[in-house]
Amino acid sequence: MVENEKYLNEKLGIGVTFDIGVRKLSILDKELQIYFLNGLCDSGYIIEVLKELMFLDATEKKEVRIKEQIENRLTHVQVERVKKLDEAVDQLLAGLIIILIEDETEAILVDVRSYPGRGPDEPDTERVVRGARDGFTENLIQNTALTRRRIRDERLRHEIVQVGIRSKTDICIAYIKDVADPEFIENVKKELEGINIDGISMADKVVEEFIVKQGLNPFPLVRYTERPDVTATHLLEGHVVIYVDTSPSVIILPTTFFHHVQHAEEFRQAPLVGTFLRWVRFSGMIFALLILPLWLLMVMQPTLLPEALDFIGPNETTNVPVFAQIVIAEIGIELLRMAAIHTPSPLATALGLVAALLIGEIAINVGLFIPEVILYVALGAIGTFATPSYELGIALKLSRLVLLFAVFIFKVPGFMIGCTLLLLFMASIRPMNTPYLWPFLPFYPKAFLDIIFRLSVPIKKKRPKIVNPQNPTKQSAN
Repeated sequence: MVENEKYLNEKLGIGVTFDIGVRKLSILDKELQIYFLNGLCDSGYIIEVLKELMFLDATEKKEVRIKEQIENRLTHVQVERVKKLDEAVDQLLAGLIIILIEDETEAILVDVRSYPGRGPDEPDTERVVRGARDGFTENLIQNTALTRRRIRDERLRHEIVQVGIRSKTDICIAYIKDVADPEFIENVKKELEGINIDGISMADKVVEEFIVKQGLNPFPLVRYTERPDVTATHLLEGHVVIYVDTSPSVIILPTTFFHHVQHAEEFRQAPLVGTFLRWVRFSGMIFALLILPLWLLMVMQPTLLPEALDFIGPNETTNVPVFAQIVIAEIGIELLRMAAIHTPSPLATALGLVAALLIGEIAINVGLFIPEVILYVALGAIGTFATPSYELGIALKLSRLVLLFAVFIFKVPGFMIGCTLLLLFMASIRPMNTPYLWPFLPFYPKAFLDIIFRLSVPIKKKRPKIVNPQNPTKQSAN
């Protein structure tokens, strides 16, 4: 007991760090030491454990099997034994309490975790008009429970690992055993086990960078969601989901480009309405990417405009070149977005009104911008914000800037070559050996039809082949 106490004092810094405490008791003439971490433990549970142990000391007779007596009096559903103090320390720092008993070689762990957090509110970036209002939080246990509530299948697996030499962050790998591809699951586990870093304080984003090795590619290679219903849908299709403790979003693997253009709202409406919403969203994304480069091309080469569209173009001129106006406006929109994020909520609306009305109007009046620049930059920004995936919206913005520079330098050849290279670049992306543009490249007609139209659920009897499901047909579990 003395050696264990000395080891724990040195290892945990007891007496130096304020948030680790120890309570010593004498139970049945045996010394007990209870170690706990303030802030991550429920003190009410600890008090109940202490009451039971003290009641045991007052009522029971001394026996040889004192450890069993103590363990039987621990009023909690999760109690286990460990032999290694290092393992006990890891569990203590996760919020469990350690009970050391004099002359015993095993420690008892009691799970009394109570992590600080918020309620499962609806995610801000994935709101729906009609549907569930719950969303993931920063609590891993709560997040897996929200998924379990929707999939009550005994074959749903939640495997947990720890990543980070110092942070020891809990990461959960979720999949349905008889649906997900076992080889892909093993690849994901190997990638997680291969992460060698002090800590992952930025949570899921760090995990993503280790798994898919994105590099300079701006396009999102995994799908993030904060909605339990979206997560459950992907699990039933055969995807693998990664939960990272302290993160309110989960990672869905494998995903393609077209996974990022779908929104839960489409599946909460009738198929025809969902298809309409999807087409409108696609139009917004096309606007976000092409409207500004095309307009700049028409401004630089007015002869390309057909007679029916000859009204398009700047009716006014300023001393600032149109290309420079577009670049300034694009940077200004991004600065306003950042300012809105960092502005307190009561002032964010006022900031948006000032930026949209006052600054834009004054910039036109002083001759910095022509009205058409404001119009087309705003259309591009609206298309970016209409993109369901925030990461994809930023990638489209960067691609738009590249096309703008290509058009400014090379005009028509720059636009054509830029679009072709962008398509070839996206076609070459294969995150975790998954074609990024499937089912467009390689072309798979049935799956591509499901991308263009929001099909009725009874019609969709097959799981997507991209995940290589063990059970390709959607059916009731036997």
